[in-house]
Amino acid sequence: MATFRIQGSKVLAVTMTGDAVKAKNGSMVAYDGQMAFKKMSGGGEGLRGMVTRRLTGEQMEVMEVKGQGTCWFADRASEINLVQLHGDKLWVEASNLLCADAGLRTGTTFTGMRGGATGNGLFTTTVEGTGQAAIMSDGPAVVLRVTPQYPLSVDPGAYVAHQGNLQQHFQSGVTFRTLLGEGGGEAFQIRFEGDGLVYVQPSERNTIGGDV
Repeated sequence: MATFRIQGSKVLAVTMTGDAVKAKNGSMVAYDGQMAFKKMSGGGEGLRGMVTRRLTGEQMEVMEVKGQGTCWFADRASEINLVQLHGDKLWVEASNLLCADAGLRTGTTFTGMRGGATGNGLFTTTVEGTGQAAIMSDGPAVVLRVTPQYPLSVDPGAYVAHQGNLQQHFQSGVTFRTLLGEGGGEAFQIRFEGDGLVYVQPSERNTIGGDV
């Protein structure tokens, strides 16, 4: 299995010994050794994944990288977090997924009626299996714990990813943008209940849905 390590918080180094990884298309910044690069259609699993993404607007351009040596990945100086999966599932916005072990299954899942980030739509990318994935955030990500006693509400523009046994709901609410007079219409938040982790970023992406 490929070895993942973060260098300087914004560059991911992946060492491979004949292994393969799936990475965001165009995110390779350097490599040594012998590497082969192949663009993957749609970013999901097979034709169904590709069609689903086209219908929902979930953009996930992916390439497969395979070889012997080390490959370095980065994307617009975003901060990088490593997530270790042990047969479980990670839900992540497509634009926030940088790289994953090739053995991890990627797909899409319906997350409910929400505005979502620009270009994403009503579906979120899923990564499932055993291995590592690297996710990106605009600024250092904060990992927040959710327990049955302490549910969590998140602004959709700050949401990056989540994992664990969590239920996701969309609720009306007041955001800071609404209080500052920057929103229009009815603001909403993502509410998580159950037991798991939620990754949020300290910078809000532009959304078509802090307001619904």
